[in-house]
Amino acid sequence: MKNKADLEAMYKRSDLTEKEVTSFFKRLECVDRTFMHGTWKGRELKTKHPLNGLLEAVPWYGKRFINNEDVHPLVFQKKSGLLYNVNPGLLPLQLPLDKIPEKVMKKAFPFFSPLLHTTESKARLRMVENHGKLTTAMIYDQHPIQDLFKKVDDNAVVGMMDFKKEQKPFFFILERVSYY
Repeated sequence: MKNKADLEAMYKRSDLTEKEVTSFFKRLECVDRTFMHGTWKGRELKTKHPLNGLLEAVPWYGKRFINNEDVHPLVFQKKSGLLYNVNPGLLPLQLPLDKIPEKVMKKAFPFFSPLLHTTESKARLRMVENHGKLTTAMIYDQHPIQDLFKKVDDNAVVGMMDFKKEQKPFFFILERVSYY
C-alpha cells in the first residue's frame, strides 16, 4: 500500500518533477498485457509537461483495453455519464496544444467531439523493454506514441506516455473500473 499512498501524495502536488515520477515509475512492478484488460479511469500527474491540463480541460475519462489487439486509447464522458471512444488520429497533435487556453478547450471540445467518435480500435498492447525490464505498452495505431504501464496495486497503474515528437514523458494514473 506504500506505492498507493506515495502515488496519491504525488497526485496532490503541483510542484512534481519529471525526475521524481520517473524514479517512482522505475520502482513499480511491470505488468503483462492481460492485466490491463478492462476499462480504466484516468487522472494526470502534473509535472509541468506541455500536455498537463489538456485532458482535464476536456471530458477525458480514461482507456479501454478489450483485448491485446482491440484498445480504445481515448475514452471520454458525456455530461449524461455515457462513455464514448475518440479517434486519436483525428486530433491535431502537431498544434501547440499547451498554448490554447483551458477555457477555449472546454468550450470547443463539445462542439468538435461528435466528429471524433469511433467504434474502431485505435491501439494495441505489446510487451516492450523499459529501463531493462519488460512491461506492457499501448501502441497507438496512428501516432508515434506508446504508453507504458507499471503496477501500483491490483487496480491502479501509472502510465508513461512516450511521444516521439516530445522530449519529456507525460505521466498519468489509471484506476480499474471493470474487467473484460
